[in-house]
Amino acid sequence: MRRLASLLALSAALQLYLAPVVARAESIPLAMPTPRPAATSTPAKGMVAAANPLAVEAGLRVLRDGGSAVDAAVAIQAVLSLVEPQSSGLGGGAFLMLYDAKTGKVTAYDGRETAPSGATPDMFMGPDGKPLPFVKVLLSGRSSGVPGAVAMLAQAQKDHGKVAWNTLFKDAETLAADGFVVSPRLAGMIAGRAPQASQPDAVKYFTKPDGTRYKAGDVLKNPAYAETVRRIAAEGPSAMYEGPIAQAIVDRVREGELPGSISLQDLKAYKPRSGAPLCRPWKVYTVCVPNPQSSGLAIIQALQMLEHTDIGKRGPTDPVAWTLLAQAERVMYADRDRYVGDPDFVTVPVEGLLDPKYVAERAKLITDKAGAAPPFGKPKGAPKVGVDMTQEPGGTTHFVVADTQGNVVSMTTTVESIFGNGRMVGGFFLNNQLTDFSFSPVEKDGAPAANAIAAGKRPRSSMSPLIVLDKKGKFLAAVGSPGGNAILSYNLKAMVGLFYWNLNMQQAVSLPNLVARGENFSGDAELFGPEMLAALNARGVAVKVGQLETSGLQGVIVRPGGVLEGGADPRREGVAKGL
Repeated sequence: MRRLASLLALSAALQLYLAPVVARAESIPLAMPTPRPAATSTPAKGMVAAANPLAVEAGLRVLRDGGSAVDAAVAIQAVLSLVEPQSSGLGGGAFLMLYDAKTGKVTAYDGRETAPSGATPDMFMGPDGKPLPFVKVLLSGRSSGVPGAVAMLAQAQKDHGKVAWNTLFKDAETLAADGFVVSPRLAGMIAGRAPQASQPDAVKYFTKPDGTRYKAGDVLKNPAYAETVRRIAAEGPSAMYEGPIAQAIVDRVREGELPGSISLQDLKAYKPRSGAPLCRPWKVYTVCVPNPQSSGLAIIQALQMLEHTDIGKRGPTDPVAWTLLAQAERVMYADRDRYVGDPDFVTVPVEGLLDPKYVAERAKLITDKAGAAPPFGKPKGAPKVGVDMTQEPGGTTHFVVADTQGNVVSMTTTVESIFGNGRMVGGFFLNNQLTDFSFSPVEKDGAPAANAIAAGKRPRSSMSPLIVLDKKGKFLAAVGSPGGNAILSYNLKAMVGLFYWNLNMQQAVSLPNLVARGENFSGDAELFGPEMLAALNARGVAVKVGQLETSGLQGVIVRPGGVLEGGADPRREGVAKGL
């Protein structure tokens, strides 16, 4: 009810909101969150879009001091780990996409967590041969993977930083030591239903001396986190992977029922990945995403399938347009769920999935009425893999940074579920990222799951930060969102709004969410309004209220004259702000 009231408080008539860009024969006004004015920044100026204003200010400070987009990303993550611990942190993982203005090159950095060397394929199976209850695994030490965010940021900063590493943690240290104001969203999570909030570490952290929980407006101090970021600033990333912090991680995951197996050697041996991203042509642009085990390729596939429809001739007040989007999502998920995993362990048929002939064939399943869920396809090079049994709750955030030199970071970062697994060390939460694996390694027919658990393997991720290049290969846009498996739908919606419906960035991220996966249709039912819901229902798209972790889209796009235009999802507390 709190979420509904908040959204309704923001609602406004979309008919007026979109009238300049949409005039269709079939047009139904929606009840939309009132979009904030699109943030702009003049040429040669930078911009930050993130889910918390304190993190935005930390990033802008670094840019003002001459830092690069990657330098700012380090500062932003350090603050988010403190003020938005339900979503991301030093104990989690991330994907970072970087556009280098000088070379025109896009680099993908992969800081996804890994399964420890002691992980086994059946570690989430019970003695009866059935998967263990999800919440039981979630709250255990066994759910934690080796964290990768700090190592990944350190590698990216080494490659593209302009200022000293030890200068990037000032805001986080000060806020932790002096205290920060608890935001309404964090307060809601503290008092929420997520089981992690009732675990001993979280209860201790979020309880005031008088025995009451912290509420919005209270000042929360975290001296342990201040000490952690001091260490990381002084010693570099090794402070996270060796020494007292590493030992604390090892000790904490081994406590309680279903102990984890992360070792000091696992932490010391962690290495982020970096290299060329997955880029493909679409319309007159080039869309770049991280390589699998990210699921970004599914968004590219969906965008290319939509080119075979007339969605671009329609608009967001047309129920046919939303039906086409839903159908594209269903096909996208059917293939993603079947085939995407860690390419070091399984064959991911990337070329087959994105082959133009295969895309055209799959696009035939996109109709203006929804029927039975589409089956997975059989692209060239596809291995025999079983039905996926992965559960993927949300607990993630996204931010975009553009610096004064034209370099851009698009980064999605996470601790997996709300407050990770509820366990803390050094003032930050540990992740429960291993629950992103399929609990069941094989199916009844013996076919292995592409996303089965294995030692050293990285779980499949829906995180898919995008960078879009224009027809000259120059940076055009960056978009991304949290939201668990719904990330793909959220990102796709924003891309459709920007490039098919010609909305500005703020309008695109503010659009209602529609998540269509298998037989389920969920999203912002209250924002579509009764008339649109009825029209969609008549087409077989019965939209129900979506999952707990809704979108947190952030984006930046370059407009004529080099002006940066940003947008921040009104469903969260962030802003897009230029220098």
